[in-house]
Amino acid sequence: MSPKILHANLACIETLLQVPNSVNVHKKKWHTAFVTIYCYRALLSIYQNTVTKKGNIEISLSTSYTAITIKSEIGPFEIEQTSLVQLVKEKNLDQLQQLGGVDRVVSALKTGAEQGISNDDEEIASRREVFGTNTYRKPPTKGFLHYVWEAFQDLTIIILMVCAALSLGFGMKVHGAKEGWIDGLSILVAIFLVIAVSAISNFRQNRQFDNLSKVSNDIQIDVFRGGRRQKISIFEILVGDVICLKIGDQVPADGLFLQGHSLQIDESSMTGESDHVEINHGHNPFLFSGTKVVDGFGRMVVTSVGMNKAWGEMMSQLTRDSNEQTPLQARLDKLTSSIGKVGVTVAFIVLVVLFVRYFTGTTKDENGNQEFIKGKTKLDDVLNSSVEFIAAAVTIVVVAIPEGLPLAVTLTLAYSMKRMMADKAMVRKLSACETMGSATTVCTDKTGTLTMNQMKVTKCWLGKESMEELGGYSSVAPHVIELFREGIALNTTGSVYRPSFGMEYEISGSPTEKAILSWAIEDLYMDMEERKCSILHVEAFNSQKKRSGVLLKRKVDSSVHVHWKGAAEMILAMCESYYDASGIIEDLDESQKLEFQQIIQGMAARSLRCIAFAQSRIQTEEVEDSNGHKTMKEQGLVLLGLVGIKDPCRPGVKKAVEDCQYAGVNVKMITGDNVFTAKAIATECGILRADHDMNEAVIEGEKFRNYTEEERMEKVDRIFVMARSSPFDKLLMVQCLKKKGHVVAVTGDGTNDAPALKEADIGLSMGIQGTEVAKESSDIVILDDNFASVATVLKWGRCVYNNIQKFIQFQLTVNVAALVINFVAAVSAGEVPEEICRYSQIELGAMGNMYWNCFNVVANWVGCQIYSCCREAIFQLFQDQDVLPMEKDHSYERPRIRPTIIFICYYYFLFFIICSVYT
Repeated sequence: MSPKILHANLACIETLLQVPNSVNVHKKKWHTAFVTIYCYRALLSIYQNTVTKKGNIEISLSTSYTAITIKSEIGPFEIEQTSLVQLVKEKNLDQLQQLGGVDRVVSALKTGAEQGISNDDEEIASRREVFGTNTYRKPPTKGFLHYVWEAFQDLTIIILMVCAALSLGFGMKVHGAKEGWIDGLSILVAIFLVIAVSAISNFRQNRQFDNLSKVSNDIQIDVFRGGRRQKISIFEILVGDVICLKIGDQVPADGLFLQGHSLQIDESSMTGESDHVEINHGHNPFLFSGTKVVDGFGRMVVTSVGMNKAWGEMMSQLTRDSNEQTPLQARLDKLTSSIGKVGVTVAFIVLVVLFVRYFTGTTKDENGNQEFIKGKTKLDDVLNSSVEFIAAAVTIVVVAIPEGLPLAVTLTLAYSMKRMMADKAMVRKLSACETMGSATTVCTDKTGTLTMNQMKVTKCWLGKESMEELGGYSSVAPHVIELFREGIALNTTGSVYRPSFGMEYEISGSPTEKAILSWAIEDLYMDMEERKCSILHVEAFNSQKKRSGVLLKRKVDSSVHVHWKGAAEMILAMCESYYDASGIIEDLDESQKLEFQQIIQGMAARSLRCIAFAQSRIQTEEVEDSNGHKTMKEQGLVLLGLVGIKDPCRPGVKKAVEDCQYAGVNVKMITGDNVFTAKAIATECGILRADHDMNEAVIEGEKFRNYTEEERMEKVDRIFVMARSSPFDKLLMVQCLKKKGHVVAVTGDGTNDAPALKEADIGLSMGIQGTEVAKESSDIVILDDNFASVATVLKWGRCVYNNIQKFIQFQLTVNVAALVINFVAAVSAGEVPEEICRYSQIELGAMGNMYWNCFNVVANWVGCQIYSCCREAIFQLFQDQDVLPMEKDHSYERPRIRPTIIFICYYYFLFFIICSVYT
């Protein structure tokens, strides 16, 4: 701004303000301040108008000027967080192209598709500082006073407080200051106990749910860091991380697709659309957090984490409902309401009887004189008697309502959840604790649940000869070994990492992939780093096809080959020839196929999972169909060989199965393995016994699927093993069992198990091998993937039912006895009991009926809550440790009398102690 313009502006300002020439010091100071502020605002306005969005500053000095470009500094990275957030959130392909595509974004984030980010602590800290962490801002947790206030709002508490106010007011008036306060204070003590126990239990339960939520949300994710594939917590993911995705995974953060095959995403959680979205480089490379992988596999680079992710603000507002009410709690609330109505009815009848007897002159005082004489009794005496009658009726209502029952159930469920967590079972839905106690059938997987999921290749066949007969792999033709290496290295979702020469290999992937890769590296000397082929197309493995394939092009001669691997029967049906050990291709006719089937059955009978490998060379013109899509040859293949993978049974599984069977719970195994493997494992685990009819007890999924509905309903109870089953077969069996009246528990670990897990009464997902889709569809997560933990969950479910049944028997005994005694006494004698335990001749004089009933409430609450709150000692006193192995007639549903007697004895013992202290 030129001096002339500035001087002119100042002159205008002086004219507007009418500043005289002779001004005092204070006015001069104000004048100077005003001029300074004006100049500052003028300069700031010029600066803001000339700064462009890209950070370039244009300073106009005259008609000719020089532009100065200033590059904004974004820490150590070359791209802004806001650009990354907008890019993915809006699925802006144009913006992605302006940035230079996915490869340019990866470069700007200083990461790599193969290496990922560095493991260096300084770089990790730098990324956290610039881009943030993968966590949400959580709403503040409710404090203890919140639960105290909630307890105050209970209707029972309000009734008690009204009763306490009446007792204090009229008690002081009737009995004087010396004894009149006793009734009111007793009720206040009862109120304090009720509120304290309710608030403490709800507060502790809320904290427990928060802890369980942290555990359930802590998902382990496969990432590449420093070229090494490793598992890290979802909360440790950073911008720039390269994440491996496979079927069933949940996308942990927003990002861009790097590489993969047949990757399809379920975005219904974000968009509400049920159709699966294909992810590719051309049209849709955008991935959102919270979506699910339903097919294929791939890698992604993380662009946004935490609150910068799509819908981050919405997720930060979501809280888990820790006040979830189970069906049993709802039924008990209804029972409590019904008992309360009965109590109100009895109290009203007692009140009417007392008033009728009083006003008809039937009621007499301690000296035998008539209490009410018409025209002679003072109004003050009538009022005092009326207050006593009303207070007695209110007390009857208070005593009748079993307010401790819902609380005791909540405490029992919360305690059981805590113990189940220690026993490797995380409860996601509170109702599952009690429902599991009613389970009559458990449908379980084989791999990882009944077995250890520690697979190892123990058998290998080339042609019709095993490696033991051939004397080792050195006698096999080199080009056959090379075909094996080629097919295994490229047709896999696993990975191999070797930090340096001479160190042990680190193999990642599914247990089956790890077993095959380990076998190929140790016995076939496969080198994963050596790539002599380029991949054209990949057919990912899924539970319907039970096979995976890869279409590749060799760099040496540009020939195109296809490799398949999968379930032995499936691959064998696709072959028309096979390699023998010397590398000669032999024809595979029906008789030859029969011999191979016998080999497969022999391995399956020894509990081996049989995997077959096949390949074929195809012509270039056969690579694409008429629509330009890549095709993979599925017939006329050459069988390379067979391998048998051993997965030993878990120790303790047989005992757990026997316990379930002894307790009247049927265990059914549903697996994708062939009939012979399934039968061998089921026999080893005790699911199949000698007295079972094998023709009906073992069935294939396809056969069960083809039954009519009537045939399925007739035979489903006699089926104990279903082999070669699909997820639809598992769902079908669950539906049939539920129609038959069974309470069904189902274990599952795959994405396709989600329908069966949701359909079952109790869904049990696997914490180690289970996909995130399976876990979200389940009620309980078995953290160690062990069937013995399933049996433990069943035990705790029955413990909940047993303890609640005992508590109900005790509570109803006390309440019904109190109602009957008060009703009979009021009708027959015209008054409720004036003394505690007349048979012991303990005279309490002026404490009266309110004192008796109030201490009834206090003793009831104290006794019940002590029994419910003591974590180890007293709780174990009435908890049956042998609750699972019970009679097959389901006698566990009948309450047992021994603990109830102990409970009632303790109640009266505590009652007399309190009475003796006050007397």
